[in-house]
Amino acid sequence: MTSNPDHLSSCRRAARRGAVTVEFALVAPIFFMFVLGVVEFTRAMMVESLLTNAAHLGARAGIIDSAQTSDVTTAVTNYLSGAGISGTTISVTPSPPSSAGYGQNVTVKVSVPYSSVSWLPAPEYLKSVNLTATSIMRRETVQ
Repeated sequence: MTSNPDHLSSCRRAARRGAVTVEFALVAPIFFMFVLGVVEFTRAMMVESLLTNAAHLGARAGIIDSAQTSDVTTAVTNYLSGAGISGTTISVTPSPPSSAGYGQNVTVKVSVPYSSVSWLPAPEYLKSVNLTATSIMRRETVQ
């Protein structure tokens, strides 16, 4: 009895298709977890950079003569709202910053929970992390 070569070839292809499906079922969850992790950590780095810039702008606003805490928070909030970030906590030391004497530091700390800035509907790796940036500048006003 001779076997049909076309029949054997089609059986092998069908068996291979089944193997590909099983391989995909095993590898796909790991691949998608990796991709979502990359997205999550990249977004965190981006927001951290924005917070650093915002804290720097807030500190610059705070070292000006007669600067008030509201001037600092306005500078930070305006910068971050342009980037679509809200829900931040802004801390200014001393408060008001104009109470710092010549050569003393004005510190601006900006923080936001990662869960409120995530692009993913349910962040997995950084859901309980607070992203924080601090900027310290010295007042150089006239004595």
